Amino acid sequence: MEHNILIIGGNGLVGRTISRILQARNPQVSVYTGGRKGGKTSKDLKIDVTDPETFKAITDLKIDLIILSVNDKEDHILRFAIENRIDYLDITKPTPALMKAYAIAGKKEVKSRIVFSSGWMGGIVPGLVNAVSDQGSNIKETSLFVYYSVKDLAGESSAHFMAENVAVPFHRYQNDRPVSIRHFLNTETFDFSFGIGKRQAYNFDVPDLYILNHVERVPNVSVKMTYNSKFITWLLGSFQYLRIFNILSLKERKMIFGSSGNGDLSVFEIVVKDQTGSKKISLQSTKGQAELTALSAVIHTEELMRNPHENKVYFSHQLHEPLALMAQLNAYETVNIDVTP
Repeated sequence: MEHNILIIGGNGLVGRTISRILQARNPQVSVYTGGRKGGKTSKDLKIDVTDPETFKAITDLKIDLIILSVNDKEDHILRFAIENRIDYLDITKPTPALMKAYAIAGKKEVKSRIVFSSGWMGGIVPGLVNAVSDQGSNIKETSLFVYYSVKDLAGESSAHFMAENVAVPFHRYQNDRPVSIRHFLNTETFDFSFGIGKRQAYNFDVPDLYILNHVERVPNVSVKMTYNSKFITWLLGSFQYLRIFNILSLKERKMIFGSSGNGDLSVFEIVVKDQTGSKKISLQSTKGQAELTALSAVIHTEELMRNPHENKVYFSHQLHEPLALMAQLNAYETVNIDVTP
């Protein structure tokens, strides 16, 4: 079956990486790139998420899947996909925007596959959680620990998100109740794998907090992160403790979070506690988080192309059998996964 796929935001770092991996693995698929300025070839479309008038090309070209890798604050693309019965995969939304979009989709009559994949690294964390928890066991607690290198390639959207939200409280979950916290506070020592060792990790907001609690019904969920530079980790914690972020302008905060290197490894680890005890799953992407996020988006896309999932709203991990998802990730040449009982 022929597939026409449109990557909106396809000129950005993650969008370009999705296109590269998708076309390498699926040469029979027609992949179009959507951006505000269009491009030089027939596969480069002028699609501005703030201007629905530019969406006509989507139906003209019979696009059957839209991958959204750019911020769409008003959810114009989501509404368009639902109205025109086009499959939709979104990898971009921070927690508040995800909750808003999920509510919008829940109120619509959906006749396509609407997939939210905005969790950490393309929405794979809940699937990995389910993969390491014994079937039928009741998960009591999930903790995600993120190691981020300032030498890694970083897209503009991630820096913009941190600049906008670093001073805004968010929620972790304790005994099935939201607990208000702030970024880069409440330090916890965690011993990272892959030779990284012990680091001080601080509060960090990712949509998995919401997804694991509200969708997977895990009563206790937390996320902490650390930078490869211990000094930067300490400095950000000090800025938050002294409330310096509150007095900085958005432009100044963007300068703090906007640095990007030439590429480095990315690591995250998940500790899962259930009725049988505690397990840890450790994942390393040697080509960094952009590569892993793009790979996850491609795996979700391939699942939508391969299998006849019914028309409804999904979180991306719900498309997969958990062990199959983990196996696909681990089979990729730059991904290493270890599970510790």
